[in-house]
Parts: sequence; C-alpha cells; structure tokens
Amino acid sequence: VNGLQARTFGVWTLLASVIRCLCAIDIRNRTLYYITLFTFCLALVHFLSEVFIYDTAALTIGVMAPLMVASFSVLGMLIGLQYLEVEELSQNKKKN
Repeated sequence: VNGLQARTFGVWTLLASVIRCLCAIDIRNRTLYYITLFTFCLALVHFLSEVFIYDTAALTIGVMAPLMVASFSVLGMLIGLQYLEVEELSQNKKKN
C-alpha cells in the first residue's frame, strides 16, 4: 500500500460516513436510503473480495469488524426498507 491508496481509502471512508450520517438525519428520504444501503453493500463486497478472492487480507479482528458491521447494516436496512414502504403507503391513503 502506498500513500495514494491509503488517502483514497480514507476519502472513501469519509464520504461513506457522511452519506450514512445524512441518511440517519433524513431516514425517510428514499433515494438517500438506497445510496446508503449501496455503500454498505459495496463495503461488504470489498472486504469479502479482499479476503476470499485476492487473498490480501486475513480474517483477523481488523477485517471481521467491518464485515460484521456491513453485514448487519445491510440486513437491518433491508428490513427497514419494508417499514419505509408501509409508511409511504399509509401516508398516501391519508392523502386520499
């Protein structure tokens, strides 16, 4: 790893955290919700590929922690997506 790669990964992490914080503030914003879900999916695929495809990372606590966070976050957001759809339907019924 060189300095450029480290800075690129750092900027990616900062961008993902800003997106996730914005989603936490406005969780009913459907577009932002999908973008946030995509950031967790991308992180999950990245770490899984580094461990199982490229063999550049071992399954240590430093790799397992982001894998667990990304996995649980994707699962939680997929479950939460159903509640957003139900809430949106109930709001549409109230308007009519």
